[in-house]
Amino acid sequence: MQNRAYTGRTLALEIGMALLALLFLSPFYFLFVNAVKTFGEIMTNSASWPTVFQWENFSRAWSLTRFPLVFSNSLIITVCSVILVGLISAMAAYRMVRYDSRFNRIFFLILIASMVVPFQSIMMPLLRVVNELGLTNTRSGLVMTYLGLGAPMAVFLFHGFVKSIPLEIEEAATVDGCNRISVFFRIVLPMLKPMLMTVIVLNCLWVWNDYLLPSLILQSPGLRTIPLATFSFFGEYSKQWDLALPMLVLGILPIIIFFLFLQRYIVEGIAAGSVKG
Repeated sequence: MQNRAYTGRTLALEIGMALLALLFLSPFYFLFVNAVKTFGEIMTNSASWPTVFQWENFSRAWSLTRFPLVFSNSLIITVCSVILVGLISAMAAYRMVRYDSRFNRIFFLILIASMVVPFQSIMMPLLRVVNELGLTNTRSGLVMTYLGLGAPMAVFLFHGFVKSIPLEIEEAATVDGCNRISVFFRIVLPMLKPMLMTVIVLNCLWVWNDYLLPSLILQSPGLRTIPLATFSFFGEYSKQWDLALPMLVLGILPIIIFFLFLQRYIVEGIAAGSVKG
């Protein structure tokens, strides 16, 4: 195929997209620049370059929030939630596709319907259920809540992807002596890798940055996640921006690095899941 000529319209389009990208990246500029300013300089001119870099803001925020503790809490909750959502949803979607019964079809429709229910409408009943089960103020209670809220979307994504896997591959594995569990873990799950990575990335971004659910379920200071620790710098009459912004930088850096490494799987997974075999 012949390459299209590079025209002035193409150049204008590229310049416009570059300016649009800079517009979307501007919040990161304000975040990183103001994280190394004094409180007074943040209040007087938040858009300027720092006159003196206040790197001690990071050490103060690190010590005041006990960052290693809140980081470990966020990491444990995120990893456990994402693993459960990914594995259980993949198994559920595989069962629904390969065993096309009336019950499975109805259950799948219920899962899809739950995706449009606003969280605010089920927030109080959900908290009551968590409390009745004795899971309030525990990491396990928060993980199970994330599993219940994240599974419908994950099952929906896996459901379309499983349809693209040829059934003949599973039949050949069954002839070779594999049972259903072995077929899933040895044949199907490796083929689900693009969609599995998509589910992992999307749920990591959600769970890691979530403030609402941890604030509702976790009350103990020793169980605080990074968003909860960051919010502690905002009081009724004072806002410690010189400490909150460095804490935001410390909190988003791990998830940004994680996203940059795995972002290509999002496009691959969604594109592959949209094609049926």
